[in-house]
Amino acid sequence: MVQVKGRWALITGAARGIGYLSAVFMAKQGCNLILHSRNLEHTERVLGEMKALGVDARAVAADLNDLSAVKGMLSEIDAFGVDVDIVLNNAGLQIAYRTDYFLTPPEDYLVSFNVNTIAPAMICYHFLPKMIKRGFGRILNTTSGIRLEPEQAGYSASKAALDKITIDLGKTVEGTDVMINLTDPGWCRTDLGGPNAPNAPESAIPGIVVGAFMEDRKSGRFLGAQNFAGLTLEEAVRKAEAEFDSPY
Repeated sequence: MVQVKGRWALITGAARGIGYLSAVFMAKQGCNLILHSRNLEHTERVLGEMKALGVDARAVAADLNDLSAVKGMLSEIDAFGVDVDIVLNNAGLQIAYRTDYFLTPPEDYLVSFNVNTIAPAMICYHFLPKMIKRGFGRILNTTSGIRLEPEQAGYSASKAALDKITIDLGKTVEGTDVMINLTDPGWCRTDLGGPNAPNAPESAIPGIVVGAFMEDRKSGRFLGAQNFAGLTLEEAVRKAEAEFDSPY
C-alpha cells in the first residue's frame, strides 16, 4: 500500500462535503494538501483544521466554469514549488433538474462541461506529464452513476465525457506507477446529493480515495466508493486490487 506521508495532494472542492472529508482523511495519513474552492474564504476554516492535524496545507481558488481562472490556479500551484503526487478531482456541479427536459437550454451543457469535464481534464493534462517524469502519481476523477435521466442530461453527459477522457489517458500509463482512475461517492446526503440521498457522506470514506493508495499499476477503473463502505483503508486497498481490473 502506498504511503502518502509527506507527499502533496491537490483536492478540488475541498471546502465541504466529500472533498472536505477526503481532505481530513488524507491529512490523517500525513499527506500535505492543496485545497481548492471557488473562494479562499470557503477554505479558510478547513486550512486551519488541516494544519492542526500536523500537515502542511495551502489554499487556492478558482471558479471551474472560468477556464482562464483554472489556468491561473495551476500556475499558482506551480509557484508553490512542490511536487503534486496525488490529484483528487472531486469538485463538480449538478446544474439543474429539468422536468421539462425537452426545453433543456444549451447553457446547461456549456457550464456542466466546463466544470465537470474540461476543468478536470486541464488539471490532468497539467500534472500527468510531471508525474510521468518523476515516475509516480495518482489521479482520481470523480464521476457519477446517473444514467437514463434526461432530466439531468448536462450533468450526466459531462461525467460520461470525463469517464472517456480518464480511460483513454489511463491506457498511456498502464503498467507504470502513475495511475489514473475513476471514483464515485454514490448518492450521498451532501449539498449536491440533497437530503433524500440514501448514503451518509462518511460512507464514501475510504472508498473515494482508495485509488490514491493502490500500487498494482492499473488504470482506467471505476472504483465506486460504496463498494468499500465500512472497510479499513487496508481492507479497501486489498479489495480494490483483487476485484477491480483495468479495462485494457
